[in-house]
Amino acid sequence: MKAAKAVNLGVIFLLELGVVLSPWYWAYESGSDSGPLLALFGATALGWVWGLFGSPRARFKLHGAPRVAFEALWFGAGAVLLYAAGAHAWAVAFALVCLVSKALAHLWKQ
Repeated sequence: MKAAKAVNLGVIFLLELGVVLSPWYWAYESGSDSGPLLALFGATALGWVWGLFGSPRARFKLHGAPRVAFEALWFGAGAVLLYAAGAHAWAVAFALVCLVSKALAHLWKQ
């Protein structure tokens, strides 16, 4: 059980990285001249918001329903950006892995 919990924490970390990197992929696929600027702004904004509300050392810790709502929106943003970039199957897979991993984290009180 200890190993499964450790693996789940690793998966959650990779999902967090996926959310922060999703604006870069979306900007790359858009082919826009302003893509790199949008990618930088999007990744910075998502990282900043995670640092304030979602990280283990967050300044404003959320608990209960506000935490669930925040994580649904934050991880959902990653899935939406992947979908908008045209990676529809990856977006669905990302959302499903988020759902399962976060449900396990809640069950295991991680």
